[in-house]
Amino acid sequence: LITQGLDPMMTASLFANAHCVGERRIGDEDCFVLKVAADQSTLSQRSDGPAEIIRHVLLGCFSHRTGFLVYLEDSHLTRIQATGSDVVYWETTIESSLKDYRSVDGVVLAHAGESLVTLYRFGDEAMSHSRTKMEETWSIEEVAFNVPGLSPEFFIPPSDIGSKDASHP
Repeated sequence: LITQGLDPMMTASLFANAHCVGERRIGDEDCFVLKVAADQSTLSQRSDGPAEIIRHVLLGCFSHRTGFLVYLEDSHLTRIQATGSDVVYWETTIESSLKDYRSVDGVVLAHAGESLVTLYRFGDEAMSHSRTKMEETWSIEEVAFNVPGLSPEFFIPPSDIGSKDASHP
C-alpha cells in the first residue's frame, strides 16, 4: 500500500528522478504523467538465479488541480529459463486508481481505490501464452500514525523471523 499513495513521502521519493512523459485524463482529472524506469544495474541486482528482470517501469498520473497521485501503473517483465526448460516471460502489471483523499493529522491520504493486477505468461510456443487478472476494490476506514508496538524496538523484520537472535516483546 505504500506505493498506492498512502505514504506521500514514499510516493515523492519514488518519483524524485522521474521524467514527465505527457498528459492524460483520468476520470474527471487532467493529469501529468511521470515515468521512472529502473536502470540496468538495479535490474541486475534484483535478478536471481534463472529469473532475469528485463524491465521495471513505474508510471504515475498526478492531478494538475490537486497534485495528488490519481493513477499508478507498475510493470515488470521477467525472463525465466530453468536448466533444461524453455524460456518463459512473465509480464506483471499493477494498475491502481486512488481516490477519496482526506486529511489525517495534517497529511492528505487516499482512503479508497481500485487495483487491477494482470499476469501475462508467454514463451517460445504459442500454446504457452496465458493471462490472469485479479481485481480489488479497497478502502481505509481508519488511519493512525506512530502506532504503539510498531516502533523499531519492537518490530521484527521478516528476515529476522526464526533467527535465534530475534527477541520477541
